Amino acid sequence: MPEWIKTYVRVVDAFNRRVGRATMYLIFVMMGILLWSSISKTFFVPSLWTLEMAQFVMAAYYIMGGAYSLQLDAHVRMDLAYGRWSPRTKAVIDVVTIFMLFVYLGFLLVGGLSSTSYALQYGERSYSAWAPYMAPIKIIMVIGIFLTFLQTTSIFFKDLATARGVAIT
Repeated sequence: MPEWIKTYVRVVDAFNRRVGRATMYLIFVMMGILLWSSISKTFFVPSLWTLEMAQFVMAAYYIMGGAYSLQLDAHVRMDLAYGRWSPRTKAVIDVVTIFMLFVYLGFLLVGGLSSTSYALQYGERSYSAWAPYMAPIKIIMVIGIFLTFLQTTSIFFKDLATARGVAIT
């Protein structure tokens, strides 16, 4: 494989590893928000923002962690025959089927960019009592989808190399 592909794979993998490891801590942020929600409902006046903020943090958690999940091969896969195949056969099948993921991520990215543009242009707000601006979470979602797209490209290059009989390290 050309050196630029190896460099791309190393850079994208390293970046998504760092983002994924940092994103893991968002679960504690969400737990803190939900704990505060329980405490405020029990002892004080219930907070308007807690449920929706917990939803935003959870959305950021799974969207920003998507690329890292792909990198670790921790996603759900139909394993009727796949598990019995050799690594090279798996790579060949993955090289062919990954294009469906590229199309899916492409549609998500285009839709996310359009929705984010709308949110920024018109100051879109949630329809809840708290009514936060929607642009920040939509920007985070677009970034997460883009990072997943980059990681998918990295996986494609690694599978292509494996299918050809060489490994990218």
